[in-house]
Amino acid sequence: MLYAIISQDVENSLPLRVKARPAHLERLNALKQEGRLILAGPHPAIDAENPGDAGFSGSLVVAEFQNQELAEKWANEDPYLAAGVYKSVIVKPFKKVLP
Repeated sequence: MLYAIISQDVENSLPLRVKARPAHLERLNALKQEGRLILAGPHPAIDAENPGDAGFSGSLVVAEFQNQELAEKWANEDPYLAAGVYKSVIVKPFKKVLP
């Protein structure tokens, strides 16, 4: 089943994100290679494709897991969470309708 992992950043998270980004992307690429990643990306803190120093306010990952427990386990092991980037993470079942 698909799960949406919705994360909210702490204030001024950009320096923390930069430091933890390689490990964060490594995990996402592993999901991609397994064919389980539907989409992933950050929420810019301002209305801009490249927010520059404004940074990001959170992230969204939609991926396939066997169950919610495994999705939550994966989310709780994210390097961004360990680095203090995220102040909260919500994992919800997701049903893809379109496209």
